[in-house]
Amino acid sequence: MPPAASFSPGDAVEIASNDDGFRGSWFTGIVIRLLSAPSSSGRRKTAGKATLRYLIQFDTLFEDEAGTKRLMEEVDEYQMRPLPPREPRRAFKLGEEVDAYYNDGWWEGSITAELGSGKFEVYFRASKESIQFKSESLRLHREWTNNAWFPPFDEEKRGSAAVEAKVAGTTNQRFKKGALVEVSSDEDGFRGAWFSAKIDKEISKGKYLVQYQNFRNDDDTNFLLEEIDALHIRPRPPQTKASGDFKLLDEVDALYNDGWWVGVVSKVLKNSRFFVYFRDTNEELEFSGSELRPHQEWIGGKWIIASQSLKL
Repeated sequence: MPPAASFSPGDAVEIASNDDGFRGSWFTGIVIRLLSAPSSSGRRKTAGKATLRYLIQFDTLFEDEAGTKRLMEEVDEYQMRPLPPREPRRAFKLGEEVDAYYNDGWWEGSITAELGSGKFEVYFRASKESIQFKSESLRLHREWTNNAWFPPFDEEKRGSAAVEAKVAGTTNQRFKKGALVEVSSDEDGFRGAWFSAKIDKEISKGKYLVQYQNFRNDDDTNFLLEEIDALHIRPRPPQTKASGDFKLLDEVDALYNDGWWVGVVSKVLKNSRFFVYFRDTNEELEFSGSELRPHQEWIGGKWIIASQSLKL
């Protein structure tokens, strides 16, 4: 039996955009109505998958330059999340992942410099830009997974400690020669993916020479070697559940093009097969359960699954 609609008319929500130049951003809006009934026959079909779809009115985006008519769009459910509760002002720290209010929306980034007087420099991986913001234009970045916010709002003190531990653990993590790791990239076409590698040697504090396990060098004589900073390296995650045990909207990593790509289960099929939606590339692809794993974050020297965040 298909799931019921998660949102009702009048609900305040945030919407992720798939358009070029807007990925990594969230805009506020209101649900006008559900466009497809929550039944098998009434669900919209997209790229072989069924999904609920809503009509949304944005709060800060307009159809005309004069700003007299708010923009209305049809949006898929997996692009939506509830409006996060307001939280008290906080003292932001170097390395924290934040959302910055910019160009009428909230954009995902990370603090790369504390400038004093309540100002910070924020780097946006999606656009490779660094912009200065006052603290009142920032909020702690959170993910909405399995109907819960991570880090959780009701455990702000422990959530803040977890963020501090993540920053410290990332910058102080030391990897030994031969250690099996995963490496991420900020290059276009590779964001949101982790690739298997091993540590060849430590070049300097916070920088390593790694050898990929699936990419060859230009003359195909050996596996590719590359210098990587510690912020883009993490240990191999452990196996946490049997293949095929995934639910709708679970956040997962999918094995594709020699790497693990972060996505969301957008439909559960028969015979342990799933459609996964990738927000960074606006693609939906089909995978077997053996090609998926639960998405985990490396925080403070521990692996954390978003659905287990309340146990931090």
